[in-house]
Amino acid sequence: MIRRLFVSCLVLAGAAAHAADDYTATVETWRADRYASLRQPEGWFSFIGSGIVNTGTSTVGSAADNAIVLPSGPKHVGTLTLGADGVPRFRVLAESGARIEGTDSEGEQVLKTNLDGKPTRVTFGSRWFYVVKSGDTTGWRLRDTESPARKAFTHIEHFPVDATWRVQADWVPFDPPRAIELVTIINTLEKATVPGKAVFERDGKRYELEPVTEDDGRLFFIIADRTSGKETYGAARFLYADAPKDGKVELDFNKAYNPPCALSPHVVCPTAPPGNRLGLRVEAGEKTYAKAH
Repeated sequence: MIRRLFVSCLVLAGAAAHAADDYTATVETWRADRYASLRQPEGWFSFIGSGIVNTGTSTVGSAADNAIVLPSGPKHVGTLTLGADGVPRFRVLAESGARIEGTDSEGEQVLKTNLDGKPTRVTFGSRWFYVVKSGDTTGWRLRDTESPARKAFTHIEHFPVDATWRVQADWVPFDPPRAIELVTIINTLEKATVPGKAVFERDGKRYELEPVTEDDGRLFFIIADRTSGKETYGAARFLYADAPKDGKVELDFNKAYNPPCALSPHVVCPTAPPGNRLGLRVEAGEKTYAKAH
């Protein structure tokens, strides 16, 4: 009998170790997929320039005499006009070699922004210029598929995988969902909808997190904790979860990751809302990205 119990314990211990190995492997696969995405030519590391667009007409190019000075590219690309109606329009200088959406363009062309779906690209070489809106602010971005930051990227430091940070939280739906405004890192506001809250316990204490709704049905959590601004990025980390099932939602903090603005100074991201600032150390997921020099 004793031998049988001993063998059973060994079997159970082996099964638990195997399950832990399998779980660690799934997190590592997720991380490898994330790195592959970041290495893509049009990933977050392709951003090389950004700034504000003022009302009126601005010259655009890499020369110092432009109103919008690009970090690289033709000395004079063209002119960007932002009218009182808030609609951006671009006129390409023929000698610049720049094109709008891959075609030679004469005269002034309306540029779509991120609010219209996919922004219109003004392209030259491996770079493209476009216009974005955040709240009442209009900005510009420049991206380059040959960005040095993209080529230098290898990995992001992270906490060791810890299965205790894969949490089965209770889901409390809001009826109706709540409308909120998220504050971005440049103090603009973005509207969002909160469908409910995830409630869980850690070390005998109760914690709550409120996600915003994504179009694909997943829950998007913007979180901060007592590692924020120390081991992890100060403004927030992001975490996705599948839609609730049977009153539960899985929060896998091992997959908490840096927002794009932690990887590039040319991206605007929301910060963690007050209710999502946890009073504990979440020692799981990505740490602050150490940029290559």
